[in-house]
Amino acid sequence: MPNHTSVNEFILLGITGTQELKHYLFAVFLTIYILILIGNGAILVIVISEPHFHSPMYFFLGNLSCLDICYSTVTLPKMLNDFLSTNKTISFVGCITQLHFFHFLGSTEVILLCVMAFDRFVAICNPLRYMVLMKHQVCLSLTVVTWITGFFHALLHSIMTSHLTFCGSNHIQHFFCDIKPLLDLACGNIELNQWMLETVTGTIAISTFFFILLSYFYIISFLLFKSRSCSMLQKALSTCASHFIVVILLYVPVVFTYISPSSGGSTDKDQIVAIMYCVVTPVLNPLVYTLRNKDMKGALIKAISKKLFPEHF
Repeated sequence: MPNHTSVNEFILLGITGTQELKHYLFAVFLTIYILILIGNGAILVIVISEPHFHSPMYFFLGNLSCLDICYSTVTLPKMLNDFLSTNKTISFVGCITQLHFFHFLGSTEVILLCVMAFDRFVAICNPLRYMVLMKHQVCLSLTVVTWITGFFHALLHSIMTSHLTFCGSNHIQHFFCDIKPLLDLACGNIELNQWMLETVTGTIAISTFFFILLSYFYIISFLLFKSRSCSMLQKALSTCASHFIVVILLYVPVVFTYISPSSGGSTDKDQIVAIMYCVVTPVLNPLVYTLRNKDMKGALIKAISKKLFPEHF
């Protein structure tokens, strides 16, 4: 912890101060967290254990499920604890650590969605060379680069934030430690931090989103003008639609929060938007990928049936 800060802990004010509402919200978010763990955990187990799913697309999907489990775990357990506890404090080191892992896993997921779009582009537009271009070593390298990029992007923000001077209020108008709420509490020059947030984070978000849109443009163009198979067109569009739903659910709130100009304080709207990408997206990802994927849905039903009726297998 830096010696120049007079604040050694923060108080997370959370999303509500009404005691009766806290118990209701605790039940709601606990249920959602359990669903996140079960849904993404099931996908991860199936992708690892079933040889049929040892392909590039499912390899990246397994990484996405792993990210969603870790991503929600960074914020939800602390939020659940604060609903029932009168002590809502978090240490300075704990706050910076939460900030780091939140942006590490979040930026990694944004880049991974871009990689998944590239995978679909190669699979649909160049199917004959797909297994050569997307062989295991290539997929592993892309994944490693994705995780490393996300880690160093978050490290940049966490180091810069930890060197800010906090000499006033220690009440964070949020349910977790994020950069914008901490910048609102900092005294001193925060222009560099704001520039990094809007420029570096904005560049990662906008460039990956542009690449995803470009990939879909080429996919749709290929299917419309070069492919004459209606079944292939329907299957490819169904797969891409699942991916695009996830992209929209993640990117729209992220752009709203980190690229839009700072309002000078965290509002209820900021926290609602944060819930979208912290809670809603991780719980919807398994539903989007399983309900729109017959192979994955069949594997899940088979796995559940095997557990419930082992004598039939």
